[in-house]
Amino acid sequence: MLEARHLRVLRAVAAGGSFSAAARELGCTQPAVSQQMRALETSVGTPLLVRTGREMRLTQAGEALVRHAGGILAGLTAAEEEVAAIAGLRAGRVRLVSFPSGSSTLVPAALAALRAAHPGTQVFLEEAEPPRSVELLRQGDCDVALAFRYEGASGPQDAREWEDLEVRPLLTDRLVGLVPAGHRLAGADRIGIADLADEPWIAGCPRCRGQLVEVCAGAGFTPRIDFATDDYPAVVGLVGAGLGVAVLPQLAVESVRPRGTRTVEIEPAVRREIVALTLPDLARVPAVAATLDELVRAAR
Repeated sequence: MLEARHLRVLRAVAAGGSFSAAARELGCTQPAVSQQMRALETSVGTPLLVRTGREMRLTQAGEALVRHAGGILAGLTAAEEEVAAIAGLRAGRVRLVSFPSGSSTLVPAALAALRAAHPGTQVFLEEAEPPRSVELLRQGDCDVALAFRYEGASGPQDAREWEDLEVRPLLTDRLVGLVPAGHRLAGADRIGIADLADEPWIAGCPRCRGQLVEVCAGAGFTPRIDFATDDYPAVVGLVGAGLGVAVLPQLAVESVRPRGTRTVEIEPAVRREIVALTLPDLARVPAVAATLDELVRAAR
């Protein structure tokens, strides 16, 4: 019979590449990790790891077990939380992953309302951009993920991206242009993105950079990206210093103080769909369901 603690150890060894790395991650000793792995291999009746020098590699059976471990652990968490709620335990734990502009705008209001309604519920917040946030959810490393995708985007950002998940739509966020305060277009209400074709650009996260290049290609040019950073305040600072222009989600602009910059409406309109995601099993966990409800209210 598979045990959750053994699966957690296997995932840690697979991620770290060694027993010592797994021990550091799990906060235990290397012999304890080795013992757990021997017990798991005895349980499944086949080797799961092969030593290659100082590191470990997974056997075919080990790869299969790691692939399923995230869903198994998420299902166990859902079962434990639901049983506790049925038994009358007024407590819960939610691991929330959000992209930065969501963390500073949607999340605070949602968590304040959640704490007021359910003071016993604990929330752990971590930041990650999609698709990493969605990977963490599928791997069982979080319970709720705030994510986004661009309307009409090609590639992996299509309707199938979240088809195995519970999706709660939150809002639609329009992208706006950001230019230095002294820029020739700073006083314009609306511009075409092609008006910025000859400008140096400051780009955001990998998904946002891909969308920027795609939109610019549709307008007939390739942006010259001089700087790239996932940090929105850094983007604003670079634009404010006159080092380039950028296109940012409106939500991101609201999350920082855009000193020395001006926002302008961009045509063609580029929008991103912001959602809260969870696994179908976890959606029935009371604390997770309450968190989703509060995120929807905060978005309204």
